[in-house]
Amino acid sequence: MEGIDRCAGSMMKSVNELPIGIFDSGVGGLTVYRALHNRLPNEHFVYLGDTARVPYGTKSLATVERYAIENSQFLDSVGIKMLVVACNTASALALPKIRERIGIDVVGVIGPGARKAVEMTKDKAQPRIGVIATEATVASNAYANAIQRASKTAEIVQAACPLFVPLAEENWLAEPETFSIAAKHLKTIVDFRADALVLGCTHYPILHDVIQQTVGAHVKLIDSGEAAAEEVEQLLMAKGLASPKMVSGNRTLCDDLDHFYVTDAAERFARVAERFLGSQPSKLEAIEVFGVDELKRN
Repeated sequence: MEGIDRCAGSMMKSVNELPIGIFDSGVGGLTVYRALHNRLPNEHFVYLGDTARVPYGTKSLATVERYAIENSQFLDSVGIKMLVVACNTASALALPKIRERIGIDVVGVIGPGARKAVEMTKDKAQPRIGVIATEATVASNAYANAIQRASKTAEIVQAACPLFVPLAEENWLAEPETFSIAAKHLKTIVDFRADALVLGCTHYPILHDVIQQTVGAHVKLIDSGEAAAEEVEQLLMAKGLASPKMVSGNRTLCDDLDHFYVTDAAERFARVAERFLGSQPSKLEAIEVFGVDELKRN
């Protein structure tokens, strides 16, 4: 596919030189961006946070599919070679529809996270795998189903941890209240005596240390974003889509090689990005998505 131009702009680029697109319902997908950035330093990224319509977890299937398609088509319109759906809800509910609408490879976070959990517990005859996620993701059983597809013997317990999202966004990482909430949210996982625990929400890696201390050092924590980044790397190599250009020097997160878009609250997004990543995006732009195929920039 190298040599084919997918950009609408005047600068012609081969497919290999195009960025990887990422979208999430808000800021949580920045942890997936970080995992991809760290694993693939020669790649460029375009991130869309649909901050005007967050959260997706309370929306109907039809609405989540519509939002996900709109986000995917926007990113496709700016020129990307692969799409990563960082949103767990969209990964659970909308991947088939997204793949129907855009003609590039699409990677979600649920399948990679589930497969990594099975891989990390393959030494166990009957592995105990826990999943923590938002209420909507737990209710969808998407992780449980994906784990069962990868392992016939795994025992699975899921727990919703709704308060972890605001704790992560407010950067409450060491407060006594955070540990108290974690103890309550994770009691089911601790009682289950899990061998591995899937962090099934993009916000949860921010609370990695709190979660690890609560469930115990023996439990292997699976970051679905890191698992997705690993599979993206494998897919790039298998499809011959890796960037041909080596980035000189050490790249920093949110540098001017990556472009960030939001649909609302750009200033708040920048503040949370700094909490999550240590720096604010160099290129941050607000857009409005009016409907499928109808896009307008502020």
